[in-house]
Amino acid sequence: QVHLVESGGGLVQAGGSLRLSCAASGSTASINAMGWYRQAPGKQRELVAAISSGGSTNYADSVKGRFTISRDNAKNTEYLQMNSLKPQDTAVYYCYADTRYSTTWGQGTQVTVSS
Repeated sequence: QVHLVESGGGLVQAGGSLRLSCAASGSTASINAMGWYRQAPGKQRELVAAISSGGSTNYADSVKGRFTISRDNAKNTEYLQMNSLKPQDTAVYYCYADTRYSTTWGQGTQVTVSS
């Protein structure tokens, strides 16, 4: 099994930056893709960014050029660097990790961007 712990959320003004971290433990050798989803109040959860085990990335159109996903396989940790934050980025952010047989989710971290 894989266990994920997120950190780094908080309150920031529009235009500011935050970096989210997601540390994996347990059966980390079984992890393939990792990524981040977010869910704003009253909205469906949406994919923000994903990164494969080989480092290939993809992003939601709404965050391209502002967010960067990365992973440090030696530390079993993935990151989401968020720059030029906008009020519409306000949401609970969830990291996930895919193995061959399942997807594990983090507990979620709140990101609030004030205007």
